[in-house]
Amino acid sequence: MSQYPFSWAAVALRPRATRPLRSYSTKSIDSILIANRGEIALRVNRTAAQHGIRTTTLYTNPDAHSQHALSSPFSFNLGATAAYLDQEKILRIAKQEGCQAIHPGYGFLSENAEFAKRCAEEGVTFIGPPASAIEDMGDKARSKEIMNAAGVPCVPGYHGSDQAPETLAQEADKIGYPVLIKAVRGGGGKGMRIAKTANDFPDMLESAKSEARNSFGNDEVLVEKYITTPRHIEVQVFADKHGNCVALGERDCSIQRRHQKILEESPAPNLDDSIRKDLWDKARAAALAVKYEGAGTVEFIFDNDTGEFYFMEMNTRLQVEHPVTEMVTGLDLVHWQILVAEGKPLPLTQEQVEEQISRRGHAIEARIYAENPDKGFIPDSGKLLHVQLPKESADVRIDSGFVQGDEVSSHYDPMIAKLIVRGGTREDALRKMVAALQDYEVAGPVTNIDFLKRICKSPDFVAGKVETGYIGKHHEELFPQISATSEVLAQAAIASFLRHSNAHNSPASTSAWQVSPPSWLNTSSDFQPRTFQFTTANFEPEPGKQSEILAVELRQTSPGTFSVSTPNSDPISISSSFDPESNTLTTYFPHTRHTSHIIFSPPSASSGSGSNPEIIHLFTPHGSFLLYSPSPSWLQKALGVTEKPNSLLSPMPAKILRVLVSPGDVVKKEQPLIVIESMKMETVIRSPMEGAKVQRIVHGEGEVVASGVALVEFEEDGTDGEGK
Repeated sequence: MSQYPFSWAAVALRPRATRPLRSYSTKSIDSILIANRGEIALRVNRTAAQHGIRTTTLYTNPDAHSQHALSSPFSFNLGATAAYLDQEKILRIAKQEGCQAIHPGYGFLSENAEFAKRCAEEGVTFIGPPASAIEDMGDKARSKEIMNAAGVPCVPGYHGSDQAPETLAQEADKIGYPVLIKAVRGGGGKGMRIAKTANDFPDMLESAKSEARNSFGNDEVLVEKYITTPRHIEVQVFADKHGNCVALGERDCSIQRRHQKILEESPAPNLDDSIRKDLWDKARAAALAVKYEGAGTVEFIFDNDTGEFYFMEMNTRLQVEHPVTEMVTGLDLVHWQILVAEGKPLPLTQEQVEEQISRRGHAIEARIYAENPDKGFIPDSGKLLHVQLPKESADVRIDSGFVQGDEVSSHYDPMIAKLIVRGGTREDALRKMVAALQDYEVAGPVTNIDFLKRICKSPDFVAGKVETGYIGKHHEELFPQISATSEVLAQAAIASFLRHSNAHNSPASTSAWQVSPPSWLNTSSDFQPRTFQFTTANFEPEPGKQSEILAVELRQTSPGTFSVSTPNSDPISISSSFDPESNTLTTYFPHTRHTSHIIFSPPSASSGSGSNPEIIHLFTPHGSFLLYSPSPSWLQKALGVTEKPNSLLSPMPAKILRVLVSPGDVVKKEQPLIVIESMKMETVIRSPMEGAKVQRIVHGEGEVVASGVALVEFEEDGTDGEGK
């Protein structure tokens, strides 16, 4: 369980100098229904338990064995995957269980004005803002009108009701390219596209509208000027029912991919204090303009070139990144939500909040995702075979909805956890973040942990030179061509050898990693030469492209001592030992010692080769690596696995939304072929070749496919040679 750095005693002993209050009544909340899943459900549960509040949790069929489903003795199955949106069933359970309030977490029903109204009608307290504030801020066009009237600056753009493509294109021309197309009901990067030129606009508009329809049931969009060097800075606000509103500092959320955040920090680096205070003032004005109550986030786009900032949107809920603010204020924002819902005034004034912030330094949050940064951040799923967490403390916090053995489902968001650290300075916080990420290990689905390490060590990020386009502009630095080193290959071979030797040479434990004759055929074979073959997991399956096979020659010269040669090195003598209980391999090379964790696992859909018998995860001092062994040709033939060098494969488990080509079409390189959806995200599958002729569309619209399944087959002689 996370150790929160909240100082309730310090808060309770301070006089509260709020404005004179009108008469009000308070009603204690003793029982809460948590209408969400994952780490936010556990997060709300923890605070409720600390204050003696009973909780009831909900889950769906895919989440039946999840941590949040098990976190309360009062837990109910909603049924189908999408049932977290079933308002009728959720309200029925709340009333049946005598729950006085519903906490919607974030996502799902948290920003649903209709649900907030239904709660009020049923006499259940909605722990969130009034429905009117959700409606005003949920409509991007309406929110801009309110902000302009309140004196909050807005980005120049078109927010009109005429949604004809011709009208939107004309307005984009008036604004000037590049422009940002954004779903009126959007959020979390959904329904958002950048059109750099007028030629790009039609395709980007259709893509944004399609994603908006699928995500929000509404495809209206607005068009705004796209700022070329922007920062994403947001302010955490809190308001009560008595006219009090405070800003709890700002967060810089500029490090993003797919318009979604992966690193957040507070305070924002390299920001003038006068601008910082102006941001807070404008955020409070925005909240007061809609008579806000509870926790909310006012998001601004900051122009690095001019120093100007503009209102972007207001999220009428608790944000994923709220722990960053908790770290720099020492406050429990979920408890504040409950206090406001009970009708009580805010515990602190703006002046007291600022005093708290001035004493608590800097905090950074990293989102741990099941996704592959090297393959366009495509999401991954599967069982968590191994999880090692950094040690938690007052300055290191982990919010997670998963433990080792849990399944990351392809039905929901791929976030596994949030890692939050605090330091006296930004430099101190960054050091702690890098150290914590080094200790964070996940085997099973591919994760972004190594990528986060590279960002946190990137010189410009360390200097605070952040912007939303940071990842793209630093692509070469953040996506280096990392191959398995000789040390990594040697460790993989030795661990595989020792693993099976420790199993007493049992035939049942033998693996296809071993190409030489099985050891049980010869009692002295532990000292015979062996050949182990590996393929790196970052191999991109493309038409006509074959994976590289890396062979390692290994011979045990005495117990625990080996002569090993890899493709890049001559034979060297290495001593090593493997502890299967802790999956720890300790290896002494001539020049260094490596202590690594080695995890063996059965094949996963994400490996890109369903016939592979075994996968190996290596967590070394120099990062993590994923290897698998290519199946022998005789085994592939026996299993009926057929090579299809001219097939385009699905990069992830997904649903096919749109097929954009037909058999007989000759396509250009990078031409969109198929649009798929996975983990609430649309991905466009593009042609890897120039002049390829489509032979067959393997799966049609609406079908659900696994990772590595063929989507499009091309004629073998239908290319001009490029990409082969």
